[in-house]
Amino acid sequence: MTDARALLHAPLGVPGSGRVRYGAAMALYREGQITEAQLEVYREASAHDGRDPAPILAERGLPPVPGAAAASPLRTLYHAARDYLLTLHHPGAADVRAGLPADPGPETAVTAQPNPVATTWLDPALHALAPTHPLLAQAIRAAAPHLHWVTYDAYPRALIGDAFATGHAFASIRGEDAPFTATDFDLGLFLIAPRTLYRDHRHAAPELYAPLTGPHDWRFGPGQSLQAKPAHDPVWNPPHRPHLTRTGPTPFLAFFVWTQDVNQTAEVIPADDWPELESAAHA
Repeated sequence: MTDARALLHAPLGVPGSGRVRYGAAMALYREGQITEAQLEVYREASAHDGRDPAPILAERGLPPVPGAAAASPLRTLYHAARDYLLTLHHPGAADVRAGLPADPGPETAVTAQPNPVATTWLDPALHALAPTHPLLAQAIRAAAPHLHWVTYDAYPRALIGDAFATGHAFASIRGEDAPFTATDFDLGLFLIAPRTLYRDHRHAAPELYAPLTGPHDWRFGPGQSLQAKPAHDPVWNPPHRPHLTRTGPTPFLAFFVWTQDVNQTAEVIPADDWPELESAAHA
């Protein structure tokens, strides 16, 4: 393998690696080993050290560059999530950035676990995301079968309600039991079925929601008015801030980030208007 082909293996996410891969592609182009269209993909990806050129080549119907190693689906998803999250503006941006290093470290084997909510609702959510963020949707789709999807069961069923208890799933990407290990930090995907009320609750962990679909309704305390928020409008919840989400006709898909106190249990905050809000969700 030539030096140029070896440099096409520059690890995703390492500062400057995008330029290294582009330089290697330029050398191969000058030797007549790749086409101008393939080179352009490496040029575009060079501005984002975590962006894998391989999915872009495939999306454009271009052949992969021989000798260029593709990143694993989970590593590609991590870097796609990081690229996306670092563009968002919210009060917790510095804490989120601190927990998302350019190199997340070695990939840890986790037991892939399917989930009926993900099986049913992930594809419709990605269909809604793909028109504006095709590469991100592709990265999630490719990694989803390799994730450990969980339905959270720590809430008392009588308080959280049957619809949410059976209508949501999440999967960690970077955290204590995730493909990329981190202490007291959690990045993952969160999915809720359409027309479902995630009742008022709170937790010690500071939390970012980065919704990839929308609009969905939010409120930040029992008795407060609902606010409709579109996709890609981040929601930052400081510690113990009450919050509620009511999903619309499109499944709710979001990245979530808990930046500390991730092992503290969340609690439901009773409110009198849940039956009304749940009825309105199905109107």
